[in-house]
Amino acid sequence: MKTCHRFARIRAGHERDIQGLLNHAALYPERTSGKVSSTRAAGAKYAMARALSRHFERCRECG
Repeated sequence: MKTCHRFARIRAGHERDIQGLLNHAALYPERTSGKVSSTRAAGAKYAMARALSRHFERCRECG
């Protein structure tokens, strides 16, 4: 599947956010903030999927 530069930029931004949340969750697994980060990472994955799907539907280069 060939994608455009905007698709890659959107994906990279979301993956960076997700990785930051997962790193924080790994550092503080027993604290409330670590548990919340883990939950937010799962929500961020869902948000990334929605954003990429929306982009793929509307982009002339990707779709």
